[in-house]
Amino acid sequence: MTSISISQTRLHPHREQFPALANKTYFNYGGQGPMPQGAMDAITQTQAHIQHIGPFGNEAYGWIAPQIKATREAIASELHVPTETITFTENVTVGCNIAMWGIEWHAGDNILLSDCEHPGIIATAQEISRRFAVEVTTCPLMATLNEGDPVQVIAQYLRPNTRLVVLSHVFWNTGQVLPLDKIVEICTVNNSLLLIDAAQSVGALPLNLAELGVDFYAFTGHKWLCGPAGVGGLYVRPEVRESLKPTFIGLRGIVVDSQSQPVDWLPDGRRYEVSTLAYPLYVGLREAIAIHQQWGTSQERYEQICHNSDYFWRQLIALPDVRCLKTSPPQSGIVSFQLTKQPQASLKLVQFLESQKILTRTIASPNCIRASVHYFTLESEIDLLVEAIQSFCKIS
Repeated sequence: MTSISISQTRLHPHREQFPALANKTYFNYGGQGPMPQGAMDAITQTQAHIQHIGPFGNEAYGWIAPQIKATREAIASELHVPTETITFTENVTVGCNIAMWGIEWHAGDNILLSDCEHPGIIATAQEISRRFAVEVTTCPLMATLNEGDPVQVIAQYLRPNTRLVVLSHVFWNTGQVLPLDKIVEICTVNNSLLLIDAAQSVGALPLNLAELGVDFYAFTGHKWLCGPAGVGGLYVRPEVRESLKPTFIGLRGIVVDSQSQPVDWLPDGRRYEVSTLAYPLYVGLREAIAIHQQWGTSQERYEQICHNSDYFWRQLIALPDVRCLKTSPPQSGIVSFQLTKQPQASLKLVQFLESQKILTRTIASPNCIRASVHYFTLESEIDLLVEAIQSFCKIS
């Protein structure tokens, strides 16, 4: 029996920890992951305990503080970075806003985006452009999905005045994985800061940000980590922390004197935090991370994700009425495809699949259907999805 077959066997008892998988076939991990029961229990138990001892008081704070510290350590361990580099946020967009607004912009500066970035990032760049007379340019990376070199394209679009490059580690629409190590190199040579939208990478890819050298890495806990919505984080490289000014300001991020007057920023990632956190949610995220680690290392989980996406991709390319956007096996859990005979029927297909309790989603640009597989996706679930796609193509 191969190691992958053994992994599939191990998945069945592991999946029982995810109640949402019992009554549906789920392929929307790139949108929101289903929470394990242990994480949900941790949230309710934490909330109940806080209410029992009193939500505001010395006893409550004394209990909460080590819980939050442990969550920060769990996140830092997943990313292989020092704990003090982690800022708690609500989601990826908040993390990106902290990084983008915290730069002291000057008129004539340049922000470089790719043509695969999320609308929230594009809108933020546009507003910075309006307020500070900053130029925003876009490099065409969508065309490099199957051929061409994204690093070379980025290098061609870098300018001497490019202060910030904003890219996704894994594109949310096509699933393309960018070679960040090489991109870091060209940005460093150009003296450009690099912000990474990590919505589709944290919890899916094995990561070592300390070695990678990115400046900012904004992530969420509710997608591939399968934590609760409303928790995420931002990694800020220690060498650039002092130059990134806090935009959202509150008690959690400042040092106060004996008269409760602000005198300085906290010396670590907490300086970008504002006020009261949703403490039970962060405990739930920590439990979700622990459940993933019980199954395997981040490298083992990634290898299983790639096995599942390869298995899915090979079945899709065998269908006469389907075209996968990627012409080789995916390097992420995102598999995007189009209907060749009815390219405008994407929404109808997704609605048809949902009627069969199979959950996928549409993407507007490029027009396609996105199905995302996790390490605990079963081959039998993929078979079911492929059969349903075949049935739709026959009746449409």
